[in-house]
Amino acid sequence: MAKRQKRFQVLAERPVNKDGFIKEWVEVGLVAMDSPNDPAPGIKIENGKVMELDGKRRADFDLIDTWIADYCIDTSTAEQAMAIDSEEFARRLVDIQVPRAEIVRLSVGMTPAKILDVLKKMNVVELMMAMQKLRPRRTPSNQGHVTNLKDTPTLLAADAAEAAFRGFSELETTVGVGRYAPMNALSILVGSQTGRPGVLTQCAVEEALELTMGMRGLTAYAETVSVYGTEQVFVDGDDTPWSKGFLASAYASRGLKMRYTSGTGSEVQMGYAEGKSMLYLEIRCVMVTKAAGVQGLQNGSISVIGVPGAVPGGIRAVLAENVATVLLDMEVASGNDQTFTHSPIRNTARMLMQFLPGTDFVFSGYSAVPNYDNMFAGSTHDSDDYDDYLVLQRDLQVDGGLRPVKEDEVIVVRNKAARALQKVFQELALPAITDEEVEAATYAHGSKEMPDRNVPEDLRAIDEMMGRGTTGLDVVRALVKHGFRDVADAVLGMLKAKVSGDYLHTSAIFDDSFEVLSAVNDPNDYQGPGTGYRLKGERWEMLKDIPQAISPEDV
Repeated sequence: MAKRQKRFQVLAERPVNKDGFIKEWVEVGLVAMDSPNDPAPGIKIENGKVMELDGKRRADFDLIDTWIADYCIDTSTAEQAMAIDSEEFARRLVDIQVPRAEIVRLSVGMTPAKILDVLKKMNVVELMMAMQKLRPRRTPSNQGHVTNLKDTPTLLAADAAEAAFRGFSELETTVGVGRYAPMNALSILVGSQTGRPGVLTQCAVEEALELTMGMRGLTAYAETVSVYGTEQVFVDGDDTPWSKGFLASAYASRGLKMRYTSGTGSEVQMGYAEGKSMLYLEIRCVMVTKAAGVQGLQNGSISVIGVPGAVPGGIRAVLAENVATVLLDMEVASGNDQTFTHSPIRNTARMLMQFLPGTDFVFSGYSAVPNYDNMFAGSTHDSDDYDDYLVLQRDLQVDGGLRPVKEDEVIVVRNKAARALQKVFQELALPAITDEEVEAATYAHGSKEMPDRNVPEDLRAIDEMMGRGTTGLDVVRALVKHGFRDVADAVLGMLKAKVSGDYLHTSAIFDDSFEVLSAVNDPNDYQGPGTGYRLKGERWEMLKDIPQAISPEDV
């Protein structure tokens, strides 16, 4: 064996060298954003109808082309938008003199290949500049994951309460065992409204059950409605843009906020990328979403982040897909979701591209639990990283959506959520939550510290609960009966919000008084220094006051 140079020996052991990398492989779509098989931009319109799209005649359209041509592209602006040189339009994205409204007026007249051509002209810093101007809502925010290995309800409630208290505007759970979904949804509903009224919650499971839980008032939004950039992947999923559009309408008609999910690399992973670049196919997904009238998109590669993460420029493409979403005037929950690297340096670098300019949701899944409990396969950042994240906000004077908290406050809110859920279970005839479980959930780091539950008994009770037609109003009654009036008011506030439907507006979240903050009443007005969202005043005073900072009085 050849003698090794010692620095190379040390480097070989670095975490980043445990990651997987591959050279570009165009034929299978392992290329980030510049495949020779990507079509050239072009459009032909006759009598207000798109007859040719990016070099393809209407007779040759696949179902995605047809959907985009008929429902996404604004033919009244298409010829003007397509005539603008791509480099010139890219400059407009970063030009502080060109208002956001003018950009989004023209972008809906562009084809997928034209949007790709524009985004390819921009480096990472320019894409971040575009994001700062183009995100729909002025105020950035964050979404968290709350799950655990055991589907332990008490821990879910306590973790949701802490996450809400720390500042997340949305919380998402899922399951280890599918039939636990209603119990998990119930647990984070009670927990989140204990931590802060107005936090939106969802349970990511099979779509029919997800819709049912929303209609019952156990969840408030959904985002795991997946769309794809090639016809074959859609067909393999027994779906079409039309079926997804119908599902989106079902959610909206019941007052439930929802967004689609997509991401660069999904078509490669499914084996049908057609030799196209990942970003080109993802732009097709973005346009499918826009055409459906859906108010937003969760993208940023999400659960296939390892695919773009393995090729040159892949993480740049991930940022570009986020920009493509806001370019088309939709909310973006911008990834930083599933973990993709062993390297903490690489993890942070990937996150900063959304953290620094701010997005509607900087993470579409910051793990508010330790990653071993994250049933979404772990996140780039978890509950062990809270202090680092808060320091980054403080160091850079950037609002990433979270706030400093004190240990004694967190103990109180976790305990209250666990006790509230204990009483709800009692009233809904669910298997009892013991005082031991309440105590354990109050102080636990994760599910390893939680006692086991009787899983068959839980599952039988869940089936019975759903069979009885239990709704969010039953949860409200239980909370009121046992003295948790403030939590009951918050759960009722969420149910009432579905009736008014105000949070169906683009980029909508609630404050703790159930006042909607959205692209309608909080529009992004960034046009250079001194404009747009600025971290200052009371919010800045809060974020810089981390508990570990020494006060002059302490010296």
